[in-house]
Amino acid sequence: MNNATVELKVPSVGESVTEVEIAEWLKNEGDPVRKDESVLVLETDKATVEVPSPVTGRLAKVLKKKGDRVQVGEVLGHVEAGEFAAPAAQPAEEKKPSAASAKKQSEAHVMPVPAPPTAERSTAVETVPSKSADTRFMTEEVQSAAEPAQAPAPEPSAPASSPVESDRAEEVVPMSLLRRKIAERLVAAQHNAALLTTFNEIDMSTVMALRKDNQERFQERYQIKLGFMSFFVKATVAALQQVPQLNAEIRGSNIVYRNYHDIAIAIGGGRGLVVPVLRLAGRMSFAEIEQGIADFARRVQENKIKPDELQGGTFTITNGGIYGSLLSTPLVNPPQSGVLGMHAIQERPVAVAGQVVIRPMMYVALTYDHRLVDGREAVQFLRRVKELIESPARMLIET
Repeated sequence: MNNATVELKVPSVGESVTEVEIAEWLKNEGDPVRKDESVLVLETDKATVEVPSPVTGRLAKVLKKKGDRVQVGEVLGHVEAGEFAAPAAQPAEEKKPSAASAKKQSEAHVMPVPAPPTAERSTAVETVPSKSADTRFMTEEVQSAAEPAQAPAPEPSAPASSPVESDRAEEVVPMSLLRRKIAERLVAAQHNAALLTTFNEIDMSTVMALRKDNQERFQERYQIKLGFMSFFVKATVAALQQVPQLNAEIRGSNIVYRNYHDIAIAIGGGRGLVVPVLRLAGRMSFAEIEQGIADFARRVQENKIKPDELQGGTFTITNGGIYGSLLSTPLVNPPQSGVLGMHAIQERPVAVAGQVVIRPMMYVALTYDHRLVDGREAVQFLRRVKELIESPARMLIET
């Protein structure tokens, strides 16, 4: 009795997404798979998505290869239902030459070949790569080594000084859908908005001490570490309430003010930067924010983030400090009007009450759409964030 064969199709991966790209096959033809086990990774212009096997069985046929563009609903391969054992690993056998080739090699080894005229000639024969496009040069060098020695002739100098072609190799790789979309949006942000960036710096002493004093209790209660991001999300929401233009967008000839705060958090993944959204972040506790960000980060690495989780943010926070960035100008994610950039914490001398002291300082940057936000509002926003991070108790008292 033949086992049933099930089609492996491109699933629906979000509204308006009709085409995806095969990023990677996680299984090969013949490999056993379990139901709901990931078989391949698809990439859209927004995120990467893993496709699970609909049944337990084995991957019987692969119809599309890595890099192919496919439509939603298109068949990618076939899974044969049933129980299949994993193929036994074959021991690696030493490849033995045939008798004819062994004889030929033996004769080649004992053939009386005169030494090449110079050491440089011998080195050139050994080091010219087999994939070099200049096969004429390689052939002439090998033949000259096999010919009887002749009267010495002037050595040409050009080949000895010319670079080996493989040292200047290039590789052409098509841009993925995700990388192309990122590129399009970044260019659009610069062309379609009047972007300006303003800076400030924050003394992180108080918030660092607060984290240290409460870390153990917080982690024991919520099974998650208390990070800096929850403080910045809370401070950002409070600052957006004071400067609502940064939470708005230009829609045609209108300004749309939003009375809710969906904060997008930029997270670096293996295939590019993705920006999942914390919905109604102003209503979330510190623990809920930390848990939400940790969940996003984990699923981004596992290619399990959903496309609809990347849509609809009203403002973005990005933390280049985790990569060591000291200062940068982040780009707005259209149609949003602002993005807050966090950076590395660095001990620096600062003036406090007339004294020079060493404090852990962080530069912060706000890039905003000057069509909607004036410089005064931008400065007010950063000052509000600075006040709340430097005096975090105010976030509890003033909410």
